[in-house]
Amino acid sequence: MPEKLLIVDDEPDMLKLLSMIIKEKTSYEASITNNPLEALELVKNGGFDLVIADLKMPGLDGIELLDAIRQTDKDIPVIIITAFGTVESAIETMGKGGFDFITKPFKKEQILFTIDKALKWAELQKENRMLKEQLKKVEG
Repeated sequence: MPEKLLIVDDEPDMLKLLSMIIKEKTSYEASITNNPLEALELVKNGGFDLVIADLKMPGLDGIELLDAIRQTDKDIPVIIITAFGTVESAIETMGKGGFDFITKPFKKEQILFTIDKALKWAELQKENRMLKEQLKKVEG
């Protein structure tokens, strides 16, 4: 079953671009929304393996969305993209559990590489958790 990605950006052109890149270059399924509050509801309903979110959005910015996602799902990788990248916002993103911080404009190879890296990391986290649980049962 292909991994499911959620893309959240208030710019329709960026949603189309990311969706197109993912559709053409990967086997992943991409869902898109321009509403960060809707994105939060979608994540709460589950089923997503990765979230890509813009940093600057009305209503809920990318870091606030990251915080809210962490309340629901501690393990889902969240990649923040922005045209307004600063060292401070990158540090804040990573400090709050973001997987990566990418500045626009980006090369499609860069976003694809980061998506693959994030999904592999998430898979390793799951596997690690399962192995720890099995070990506890054996030692238990």
